[in-house]
Amino acid sequence: MHQFIVPKGRSSRVFTAAGLAPETKSARPGEEVPAAGRAMVAPEPPTVPPPVACRIVRHLVLEMTAMASDRPLWRRDSRRTTCHVRQIAMYVCHVVLRLSLSEIGAAFGRDRTTVGHACNVVEDRRDDASFDAFVSAIERVVLSVFGPAGIGSHE
Repeated sequence: MHQFIVPKGRSSRVFTAAGLAPETKSARPGEEVPAAGRAMVAPEPPTVPPPVACRIVRHLVLEMTAMASDRPLWRRDSRRTTCHVRQIAMYVCHVVLRLSLSEIGAAFGRDRTTVGHACNVVEDRRDDASFDAFVSAIERVVLSVFGPAGIGSHE
C-alpha cells in the first residue's frame, strides 16, 4: 500500500514540541539551544490521488462482495455484479472520501452524471436493511483505511 501514498508537498507548519529538541550540530555541551532552535517542522500527512483512492475503494468493495456472496458469480450475473460493485464504490468515494462527482467520474472513466445516478441508485437500495448493513460495513472499512479526513484533498 505504501507505493500509493504520495506526499502532498513541503510543509511550512511549525510547532514546538515540549521536551523534544532537534539534533543540532551548532549546540555544544553546556550551551543552551534557543527556543527558535527547538521549533520542528511537521510534515504534511501523505495524501492519495483521487484515481488511486477510487481504485483502492473499488477493490475493497469487490473483495467484500465476494466474501459476502454465498454463491459463485455466474457468467450471466457478471455484468450486473460488476455494475453494482462500481456503483457502490462510486457512492462510497463520494460519501466517505468526499470526492466530487467529476473526480470520481474521471477515475472510473465515466461521466459525472453517471456517478450521480450511481449514488442515487445505492441510496435508494439502502432502504433494504441487509444492503444498508453491507454498505455501512464497506464505509467503515474505507474509513479505517483512509482515516476520518478522507484522502486529504477536501478537508
